[in-house]
Amino acid sequence: MISDVHSNLPALEAVLEAIETAGPDEIWCLGDVVGYGAQPDECTALVRERCAFVLNGNHDLAVTGGIDAATFSETARAAVDWTKENASAATIEFLKGLSPEGAREGFGLFHASPRDPIWEYVLSIDQAEAGLDAQRERVCLIGHSHVALFFTRPPSTGRRSFATGAQAGDGDLLDLAEGEWLLNPGSVGQPRDGDPRAAWLELDTDDGTARYHRVAYDALAAGAAILEAGLPTALAERLQIGR
Repeated sequence: MISDVHSNLPALEAVLEAIETAGPDEIWCLGDVVGYGAQPDECTALVRERCAFVLNGNHDLAVTGGIDAATFSETARAAVDWTKENASAATIEFLKGLSPEGAREGFGLFHASPRDPIWEYVLSIDQAEAGLDAQRERVCLIGHSHVALFFTRPPSTGRRSFATGAQAGDGDLLDLAEGEWLLNPGSVGQPRDGDPRAAWLELDTDDGTARYHRVAYDALAAGAAILEAGLPTALAERLQIGR
């Protein structure tokens, strides 16, 4: 499971290499294939080739004209404008054909959240409670926030159960056998949880477990590509600190 690639080719290549070693049956992508980085065509082509299921995110939608980027930050809007001008027709057409929500093998998949698949950041217990109330599937996967985390709510025993959650670290293993879950794999291309390594999530649908992974990659090369393309310097700098 991957999310928020954001046109960062070195990060995507490193994650796909790690996933290949793990040997899953399928790779799912929760969206934002493009945005921020300088290699949208290369990243889109790899995601299209390697992922069995792909959502689009708010950055993908902004690039294809599906939503207005007026509410984006200045740097995000600059990346959207640059990507519109530089992405190939094949990249745009592929992204246009995607949805921000779906389901696969009994798991709900959303770019942002079950109640707002495009815009909502799920970072607090209150937001997680609302998402758990809205979701149809017992276990759902979300992206968008760029933070590797999870929320869970135990089965009700007559009284209302309440959610708990935490940020997930490299190697953390979750047992999904009981309760409701919202899982965020973190970001491949632009982590914002203080760990600059690329993130992905290994979901074992047979054992009912999920394991979080981080992968070191050449963030300097990704940043150099951003600077060479004339994108905002901040987009390159933040890759080094994971914020």
